[in-house]
Amino acid sequence: MSLFRPCIDLHEGKVKQIVGSTLSDSGDAPETNFVAGHDAAWYAELYRCDKLTGGHVIKLGPGNDTAAKRALAAWPGGLQIGGGINCDNAREWLDAGAAQLIVTSYIFSDGELRLDNLARLFDITGRDRLVLDLSCRRREDGNYCIVTDRWQKFTTTAIKAETLAFLSDFACEFLIHAVDVEGKQAGIDEELLALLADSSPIPCVYAGGISSFGDIGKIERAGRGKIAYTVGSALDIFGGNLSYCELVAHAAGFRG
Repeated sequence: MSLFRPCIDLHEGKVKQIVGSTLSDSGDAPETNFVAGHDAAWYAELYRCDKLTGGHVIKLGPGNDTAAKRALAAWPGGLQIGGGINCDNAREWLDAGAAQLIVTSYIFSDGELRLDNLARLFDITGRDRLVLDLSCRRREDGNYCIVTDRWQKFTTTAIKAETLAFLSDFACEFLIHAVDVEGKQAGIDEELLALLADSSPIPCVYAGGISSFGDIGKIERAGRGKIAYTVGSALDIFGGNLSYCELVAHAAGFRG
């Protein structure tokens, strides 16, 4: 599987690139870098043609189910789905063609890890079809803590070796957005990247701040082949300057 994982971020039914730290439940519009002229299915078909497996569709709030299902239908078994996933709808999304389900808020409630919800979801998906989204922000004490509810609410769970080891029994990989740099194209969070490389016992997918092939090289070297990456706003297919076609070719040639 390629280290480059494509993405389809959906907001109000449209493919968008958003500055992650500006998402909120207040009703205020988030800071948006790009609104696509193509729909989600178009991007899914593009990724299918380029054989980019392991990409994800993320539903950022309500009103995205129809677009998400069209993307999954365009490439059954080729994309993961995240955003509002729980035990009540997990089978529905697997039946719709999702390769894996991505979950955060359902297993973290009121800032605490809900092992009962995680166990119930695990009974439906098994380890191979579950991805845990451990997207995080740095607190004032310097710790990276997992955030939920559109990345606005801190949990008490910090990204550290013990946490990653425990949660790895339930998932095939971790998806981790560095929320403080997400969507800003201002460089990656190298401290978080080093922490993941040293501490995660299963593959990780890193997202946040990637703006150049230099950033990608840092991830490939630091990750030693076990940290994949997703690129959003920087790609030319999302209005950026980084060539999607060149990145696909680079990822196909990288061997770790």
